[in-house]
This record gives sequence, structure tokens and C-alpha cells, in this order.
Amino acid sequence: MSIPLRYVVKIGGYVLKQHLTGRKRYPLVLMMEPLFRCNLACVGCGKIDYPDAILNKRLSVEDALGAVDECGAPVVSIAGGEPLLHKEMPEIVEGIVARKKFVILCTNALLLEKKIGLYKPSPYFTWSIHLDGDRDMHDHAVSQEGVYDRAVEAIRLAKSKGFRVTINCTFFDGAQADRIAAFFDTVTELGVDGVTVSPGYAYERAPDQQHFLNRQRTKTLFRDVFRKGRGGRKWAFNQSGLFLDFLAGNQTYQCTPWGNPTRNVFGWQKPCYLLNEGTVSTFKELMEGTDWDAYGVGKYAKCSDCMVHCGFEATAVADSVHRPWKAAKVALAGVRTEGAFAPDIPIDKARPAEFVFAANVQKTLTQMREDEAQERDAKDANAAKATAAE
Repeated sequence: MSIPLRYVVKIGGYVLKQHLTGRKRYPLVLMMEPLFRCNLACVGCGKIDYPDAILNKRLSVEDALGAVDECGAPVVSIAGGEPLLHKEMPEIVEGIVARKKFVILCTNALLLEKKIGLYKPSPYFTWSIHLDGDRDMHDHAVSQEGVYDRAVEAIRLAKSKGFRVTINCTFFDGAQADRIAAFFDTVTELGVDGVTVSPGYAYERAPDQQHFLNRQRTKTLFRDVFRKGRGGRKWAFNQSGLFLDFLAGNQTYQCTPWGNPTRNVFGWQKPCYLLNEGTVSTFKELMEGTDWDAYGVGKYAKCSDCMVHCGFEATAVADSVHRPWKAAKVALAGVRTEGAFAPDIPIDKARPAEFVFAANVQKTLTQMREDEAQERDAKDANAAKATAAE
């Protein structure tokens, strides 16, 4: 695997401290969405289907850094939307790095050449460039030709300037193991510092609802991929070995939704990065007020086929700390690609899905209008006082 020693020591120490102090639930990675506006419309994305009033909202520098301090996670992953559209993003990144938190800035790279001069290489900073496979696979996924080539050039540019660069890739039903393996070979030759890989999550608002993987197909696909790369050891992954082992069906894991809490323009999102079933105003409210037992594989229909890293990486990391010999075995021997799958969690008694997106959007729009009205009233009152004083 290709996680820097600095990461391993700091994050491992953080996790160990939580366990020694008996803290049951703790954040590992803060998922920050400072905006939902994007300059692409990917077929598998369910993050940008909002009215303009919401797409135009931004987290301020103060709110973004306040969330970092409030949460306390050692890693901050900035997603969106497209973060490079945020004019204050360099200041946000600088503030996170100054706190000695690891910051991963996700981008489709269309603006990277234009914006890269606003950022400085640091052991705490990583570009994570979106690439969902080879040229044809990626350009299809983002619904635009030429994006793959621009992303590859952006990788070369960032590496030439001394940045740590990883890629994040999502695969869907119909993906071919041999093409994925060849793609991993290609990005390895490009010199990327690591690959973050995940099966696509079935967002209810994604344009393409026909090509999400179920659990069985996910396990089969990743076994087929890792088999072509010495159990995955041929390539550098920016993920724990036990999470990759889980993708190949060798671990029975429940998700850890509080491990990757999400702060976006609405507030703190319940219960996880993938599901928006309401928001609260503080991290404390999120951690203490969410009915965590209501979510997860076998508990809620929307979670049934999820094997995404933002839900299960924290589980794998905790398992690595509890049972380091398991992690060592995968690191040395690679992911097992033959034999029986580990037992899976039954999903037949999961509670039905609740579809609350429209209601949440309407609630947000109503609150925005009320806030704007109060702001106008306050300005009018101040203006009236100023006039009276004259």
C-alpha cells in the first residue's frame, strides 16, 4: 500500500488514543463539501441536483475552519461540487495545513492548471484527481470528451511542481476487470502516489440509476481486478489493506458512518456522506443526536449495497488497530482472490428507504428566504436609525 509513514504514525496514534480512552465513536476523516456547484455532470453523481439558490451557496473560510476545529479529525477531505470553483479555497487549505491536519483536495482537474499556483506543496496536502478508468471509461462517466486527457496532464503538472498526487476512481456495474487493471498500470506509470478506489453508491438523485453494483458483483469485480495485480500489491493504494480485502469479500464489516462526518452548506449532514436525511447545526448534535443504530447494512434499505470507502474505511482502520496481524497478512500476501467469501450481513429485515430529499431541499430554501428577510429587515432598521440620527 502507499500511505506515507507520516500518515500511518499520526492517524494510527490518533486511533489508538481513542481506543485507550474508551471513546466509542470518533471521527477519522472530515468530509467537507464547501459547495455543490460543479463544472461537470457525471452520470453517477447524486451530489449536484439542487436549485441554483443552493448551488450558489458557499462555506466561508471561517465556517470551514471552524468545522475542522469542531470535529477534530486528523484528515480533511474536501469534495463537492468542484472545490476549485470556490474562490477562497486556497485560504481554506492553508488554514487546514497550518493546523497540521492532512488535507485531501478532490478535483476533476479542469481548473487545476489555472489554479495550481495558488497552492503550495506540503507533507499535509494532497491533490486527489478524479479518474474513473481509462479514456473511454472516464469520459463516459463525466459525460464529456477530453476530460481524461486534461486530468492526465494535470497529474503530470502537479507532480512536476512537487505535489503529492493521488487519484480517486469509482467503478460501476459493467466495468471490466482487465480494463481496470490496465488503467491501474497506466496511472502507476504516470507516477501517482496512490489510488483511492470504490464501488459507486446508488444515489437516489444520480442521472444513471441502472449501473450501480450490488454487493455480490462488487466482490466479484474486485477479486477479478486484484487477481491481475498480485492481490493488489502491484499497485499503490491510498487505502488500508483490510478495506481492499473487504471489497474482495474477505471481511464482514458493518459501516462506521460517524467515522467520516460531513459538513456542507446545509450544516452537519445526518447520517453520513452518502445519505442526506437531515442536518444539524453542530458536530456535537450530529454525534449525540443521530440514531446511529437506524443505519447500516441490514438496518436500512439505502445501505444494503453500500461498500464505499467513506463508510467502511474507518471500520477497516479500527480493525487494523485491534488486530494488526490481519493487516500485516494482507500487506505481505495481498488480497485473497480465491476461496469462499466471508459471510455477509443479512439485509432482508432492513427498514424501507425513506425519500426525504425534496422535503429537505424545501426546508433549506425556506430557511434561506427567512434569513434573507431578517437580514434585509436589519439593514432597513439600521438605515432608519442612521437617518433619524441625522
